[in-house]
Parts: sequence; C-alpha cells; structure tokens
Amino acid sequence: MPRLLTAIAALLLLFGFTAACTPEPEGSQGLQPHTERNGPAGTVPPGLGEYYGQALEWGPCAEYATSNRTRAAFRKGSVECARLTVPLDYSDPQGRTITLGVLRKPASDPTRRIGSLVVNPGGPGASGMLMAAGLAGPISSTELGTRFDLVGFDPRGIGASEPRVNCLTDAERDAERLDSDADTSPAGIAQTERENRAYAAKCAQRSGTELLANVGTRDVAKDMDVLRSALGDTKLTYLGFSYGTRIGAEYAEQFPGNVRAMVLDGAIDPDQSKVAELVAQGAGFQQAFDKFAAWCSRQDNCALGNDPARAVSVYQQLTRPLVEQPIDAGAGRKLSYSDATTGTIQALYSERLWGQLNTGLLQLAQGRGQALKALADAYYGRGKNGSYSGTTDAFDAVRCVDDRRLTDRARLREADRRYRQAAPFLDNGHPPSGARGVCAFWPVPVTADDRDPEAAKLPTTLVISTTGDPATPYEAGAELADTLGARLLTFEGTQHTVFLQDNACVNEAGIRYLVTLEPPQEGTRCTS
Repeated sequence: MPRLLTAIAALLLLFGFTAACTPEPEGSQGLQPHTERNGPAGTVPPGLGEYYGQALEWGPCAEYATSNRTRAAFRKGSVECARLTVPLDYSDPQGRTITLGVLRKPASDPTRRIGSLVVNPGGPGASGMLMAAGLAGPISSTELGTRFDLVGFDPRGIGASEPRVNCLTDAERDAERLDSDADTSPAGIAQTERENRAYAAKCAQRSGTELLANVGTRDVAKDMDVLRSALGDTKLTYLGFSYGTRIGAEYAEQFPGNVRAMVLDGAIDPDQSKVAELVAQGAGFQQAFDKFAAWCSRQDNCALGNDPARAVSVYQQLTRPLVEQPIDAGAGRKLSYSDATTGTIQALYSERLWGQLNTGLLQLAQGRGQALKALADAYYGRGKNGSYSGTTDAFDAVRCVDDRRLTDRARLREADRRYRQAAPFLDNGHPPSGARGVCAFWPVPVTADDRDPEAAKLPTTLVISTTGDPATPYEAGAELADTLGARLLTFEGTQHTVFLQDNACVNEAGIRYLVTLEPPQEGTRCTS
C-alpha cells in the first residue's frame, strides 16, 4: 500500500472518473489555431485584471502531451488547447507567473450554447485535460456536448501545466514501491522516517519551495476563477469528481457569487478530520472487498475460495509473505506487498476490474505477480515504457499543504490501528506504525483554511454520493451536501463516482440540472 499516513488519506490518489471513454475518430483536420479574448467577464478581484482579461491562443493539443496516454488522447481533431497564465503567488500578482494547460471541446451547437463546463477528475494530481479529452466523444450526443464547451485544465504543478511538481525519478519511484515499510520496530520506524525526510527534501530541491508553497487547493480555486473569466463566462459551471469536489467546495467558499451550477460526485467532506476520513475510507474499501469476495465466491475459479467469510484470511495468507519476499512480476520487476495491496485497491474502485483482480490473486497463488503489478502500475500512472505521470508527486505536494499535519507518533499509531480494524484485509500482520509521513517533513506550511462556504450565498448545487463508494464514503457526500445547502442525489452501487458513466438515472438528473438549473427532487435515489 502507498505510505499509509503520507497525507492521512493516501488512498484518495486514484482518479475520480473511472468510466471507459470511447475514442473519437482521428480523421478530422482539427480546429484552426486562433486567438480569443473573451474576458474580463464577471467580477474581477483588484490587481488581477491583466489575468482575468487575458487572450487565449488556441491550437493543436499535441505539444501539451506528457505521456503516451495523453499523446493518444490529444490527437483528436475536435479538441483544442491553450495556456492560461496565472500568478504563482496571488499575494504578489506582479511577481513570478506560471501557466496551466487547458483543453476545450467546443459546443457542437453554438447557437444554443450556454457557456463552458469546466471539469476536474480529482486525485489530487490527475489531468483535467485528459479527462475532458476522454469525455468529448461520450457526451457529444448529449445536451452537455451540444450546449457547453467542455473544458478541462491541469491544475498548477500537474501534467501539462508548467512548472510541474517533481519529486522522484522513474527509477526512484520503482524502488520506493518495493519498500513496504512494514517494520514497526524503533529501528524500522527510524528508517521509514529517514526515507520520508529524504523524499520531502528531494521534492523541495527538484520542484522549488516557491512552487510547493503555492500548489494547494486554495490557489487552484483562484486559478479556476481566472479561467472562468478568460473563457468569457460571468458565472462558473463546474463538474468535479473525487478530490475535484474539494476544489469545487473551495471555489464555493471563495467565490460563492460566481457559481452558476456545480455537480460534485464522490465527495470529500472538508470538515472531516483526517483520521476520521482515513478510517471511513478504510471501512469503504473493506465493504468493497467484501462485495468482491461474495461475487468471487460465485465464480468457477475464485482465488479466495467459495466461503466469503474466510476471504480476508485467505487474502492475508496470499499477500503477507510478500512483506519479506517479493515475487517475480515479469520484465525484471518484482511484486511487493505494497504493490499487491495497491493493485487490489485499484480494482476495488470499480466492479469492471473485479475479474482482473481475481486473475491477479490466482497468479499470486502460483507465485506470479504480473496482473497485480499491472493494476498497481495503473494506480501510479506508470506507462509501459517505465515513465510515471507524476500524479503521486503532485498528490503528496497538494495534500501536504491542504491538510493539517499529524506528527504525534502515538496518534499516528492509533490511527493506523483503527485503519486496520476498519479494513482488516489490509492488515499486514505487523504491529501498527507510528512513523511520521512525508508531510511531517514538508518544507512549506499548510495553506488551507477551515472556513465553510456560505450556503446562503450559493445557488442550488448538486452532490452525488454512492452508497458503496470505497474511496469517498457515502456519508462524506451527505455531509458536504448539508454544508453547501446542496441537493443530494443517492446512487445505490459499489464504485467510485458514477455521473457520465453508464447509469441513465444519474446521467439524466445531472445533465438536466446542468442545462436547466433544475435539481432532482429531494431524496432521489438511482440504482445500478
């Protein structure tokens, strides 16, 4: 598993949006390069007029690609890209600037265009540009595609945005994944903390402390308001998944009068303590594991056997030996305990991956680790060429300035104990750890505040929460809806996020709200 307490809820790294995206034909010559100046639009904070009124130079997206996955996605002829310039430090708008990558799929019916729909898939560390490119085809025949420009941006420090957060080389990340940090003896804890301190130092050296100090959600929300204005929208229409819901909540707190509509799916409750968030997430993954075990027991060849009550024990028997002895995963690589559990977590995000998980566990029983390693690679954003997307580095950088830091070893040990109790399938058999995570050694302070959005100043927003969501439990969505004074839409299923995937009930309600501003009826529930 990733560093359990790096940012307390390290398992939130996985992207909120998990739908399979239909590729678009590549035969088009593409949209022609052009410059647009649509701002300033709406309210402009003092001293920021130059940014809010900037022109955007739209052109082909190929030069914005940073991985094989984005290279393939950005070839679509119907999308165009630009760079948005923002202050690195909003307290010094005349100082150093940075740029954000922005991708747009224009509305297919300009005569009925409402405005821009800005999307973010969460992470933190995931690419909003990649998400928008993936959604362009699937929503093209819906009112979202015909009436909105679909816009995705890579938050500061992430993906095509420049400069990027950079902590570990690809080789260093590979090596880090082999270390399960299971030794909780005094010597083991000291070693883990030395590694975490060294990691934080590398992030500071390679990224620069000025970027790290200004990479948090507080500043991403400000960037999104600059983007709103530069796109020519007086009000923001926003769709956020997973950690993207925190960006939405932060925007609602800073700019409540600038919100037109907001859908938040797979919500994080900003008011929840990080330990409570961790424990609730552990319980969510255990619930998903139990449902996977029940499904698996009905298959012809289940790696966990045909008795779901014994599934945790069987899983532990399969994975715990990896703590001491990683096994072959092909291509000269090894499967560690950390990667085996991370691969499992990746598969628990969606029922679509349960078959792959069973295959991986069957392989593990035979001493082979290829399938679980592939699942873990997907979690970490590692391409087949061995390069990483940078999501893990960005995740750490954002969470370390967004969250209060837990540095007391006794409290950390208690948090680990409670997590294992909530998610026993992830208990590695060693005593709970009190090792301080990388955020305890982070070179810059926390920048987030504890203020809640003023619900009375917001229009009606929509929160979607899934009863069996393993990563962002249902209760967090219900709490966020209450905080925002939002309408809550409940989806009964086992997956992480649901909007714009394959549930007609959720899709119809969400699309109708974004287009007409009419939310679903109070108490609406959709089923899988």
